[in-house]
Amino acid sequence: MDQETAKKLLVEGGTFVFLGVPQETQFGIDMQCWNTDDDFRGIKMIPPGLHYIHYSGVSKGTGDVSPRSGFMHFFHKKEFLVKMWDKNTEDMSKEEITDESIQRLKDNLFNLDRHLGPYPYEIWQKWKLLTSQITAELATKLSPENGIIRASVELLSTSDEDRPRGIKSSSSSMESQRSTEESFTKETSEETEESAGQSDAKRAKRITREEREDAMLPDLKPAPGMSMRFTEIPRDKYPPGSTPEEITKHYLDQSYSLELMIAQHDEPLHIIGELQFAYLCFLIGHSLEAFEHWKNLVILMCSCDDAIHKYRSVFFHFIRTIEVQIEEMPEDFLADIVMNKNLVYKKLREFFRTAYVSKVDGRLLTMIERFKENLTDKLQWDFTGLDADEEDERPVIVKIDEAE
Repeated sequence: MDQETAKKLLVEGGTFVFLGVPQETQFGIDMQCWNTDDDFRGIKMIPPGLHYIHYSGVSKGTGDVSPRSGFMHFFHKKEFLVKMWDKNTEDMSKEEITDESIQRLKDNLFNLDRHLGPYPYEIWQKWKLLTSQITAELATKLSPENGIIRASVELLSTSDEDRPRGIKSSSSSMESQRSTEESFTKETSEETEESAGQSDAKRAKRITREEREDAMLPDLKPAPGMSMRFTEIPRDKYPPGSTPEEITKHYLDQSYSLELMIAQHDEPLHIIGELQFAYLCFLIGHSLEAFEHWKNLVILMCSCDDAIHKYRSVFFHFIRTIEVQIEEMPEDFLADIVMNKNLVYKKLREFFRTAYVSKVDGRLLTMIERFKENLTDKLQWDFTGLDADEEDERPVIVKIDEAE
């Protein structure tokens, strides 16, 4: 960091004081993480803006690391934020620090300063790209009510009354299952009747197993205030009263679903902010729930046709965001996804093909072409043949024998 930047951050930067943190605790801010020592008291020179503070307790005896927890906070110029460690819960204390205690720390800032680590300024430019559309209000809206983002969400224990007991099969259903099972061994002269009997048997057995399994599983729910508050992706992908033709259109072009989600935000670009928020909660916060939401948002954005022209700014920032996000993903993670027939790769192919067919032009087309080339260079993803139908999307020709 150059001297001019250091002086500016010393004057305008924020300070996060974390008192009582045990030695060797994993602590980090944004994309940087360290193990604390005895002298650790927090971070100084934090650039104004949104930041992700995270931590994991480490067992002294075994060295086991607890699941990561953290929170997002928008630091204002010269802000002085103080938190304490709770030894009993081995987590950040829920108690609020009094104004008097905060003022005493400020008055003793000269002695406290040498126990504060400087913000890792080398990650700041990349961090700004990853959070460009996340406002302070949006981060609060999407975070759990208690403000803490956890890799593993605490679940409510099941009472004895709600504990699963299983289900007993009725005599009629048992008789139905026995009869369908017998149809497997019973030979018939008519082939069509045999295949129908087998189909019914499999269906009856499958339903019975699913019902039994569901009945044995407890209906666990997250503890109040601990769930992420992502915008729900619409289940119905078409307006009420749609004709069969309209339903088919909305499944092929999911612009309607995207518009419903955008309508739940204060402005269209907040849907990109939600994409960024979910990605960071997955990448840094290790939340699988956030990863699923990020993946579903990417799939939705790549499944739109009309919306590309209506929300050009949204898709411009979508390309810019997803490009930076893929750069930050671990390569082995991306390789594993590709080996498992990555839906993101498949949907990006669909997105590039949609841009090709719908004749996207101008700056957005330039960004799409550059993004496609970068993915090919970095990950060797093949995007050739976009003007042809995918193998599994080609029309199926069914031969119907004419009745004699």
